[in-house]
Amino acid sequence: MKLRPRLQEEINVIPLVDIVLVILIIFMITAPLLTSGLEVELPKTKDSPITQKENKPLKITITEKGEIKINGQVIPLERLSRWLAEAKRNKLVEEVQIEADRRALYEIVAKVLSEVKRAGFTHIGLLTLPDN
Repeated sequence: MKLRPRLQEEINVIPLVDIVLVILIIFMITAPLLTSGLEVELPKTKDSPITQKENKPLKITITEKGEIKINGQVIPLERLSRWLAEAKRNKLVEEVQIEADRRALYEIVAKVLSEVKRAGFTHIGLLTLPDN
């Protein structure tokens, strides 16, 4: 008499765990890539206006010619990082808003955004006009 192999009566979870771990690794790798992208400065949007907080945010303006201004004063890109780091260290500013002319070079906007991040700011906004 020939014995038939017994059927497995338990669920084998090892393949399930393998798949879940692979998916977890994929998400761990791709999640930082999704959040670190540079937002595009649009001339008009349908978003609601930003509500003002207790502390007034620092507004950095980038003109069409590529000039960087803070409170109307032109600051060279080379000095921007030191200026922002000093403001952050003295707790004068917690949030930075960047308003760029829609014809400003993308390279200048990206460099300013990089300097703001390098100075340690995490609350950064790109200002746009409401679309009427």
